Amino acid sequence: MKASKEERKKELTPIQYSVTQENDTEAPFTGEYDDFYEEGIYVDIVSGEPLFSSKDKYDAGCGWPSFTKPIQKAEIIEKEDLSIMGRPRTEVRSGEADSHLGHVFPDGPQEQGGLRYCINAAALRFVPVADFEKEGYEAYHSLFE
Repeated sequence: MKASKEERKKELTPIQYSVTQENDTEAPFTGEYDDFYEEGIYVDIVSGEPLFSSKDKYDAGCGWPSFTKPIQKAEIIEKEDLSIMGRPRTEVRSGEADSHLGHVFPDGPQEQGGLRYCINAAALRFVPVADFEKEGYEAYHSLFE
């Protein structure tokens, strides 16, 4: 069952709520994961659904965490975003919680598929490899072997 708007507001910080529930964007270079490179996975701040691996993270210089691909493409929903006049984009949402995450652009590293998943840090929670068992993500150890 999906949490109510009031429950979500209690669970999330104002920026987390604004980004994930109201399709907002955090200011560039302000998110805690922009310049962050520990080994682990990034999960949806709302549902805990695994989304991205640190193995696929890179510095795109754009001010937001950037990834070349999601852990599982099936867990990501892509939607046309026409909210900026004359600049169509592809919005990225989490599959389980339908959280707004950010956008995907075709200007990523060509040798890794050419995509840049530009994701709001406020939509993510980082789980370090050392905490996988404790937090129930032991199945993701294989990404780091």
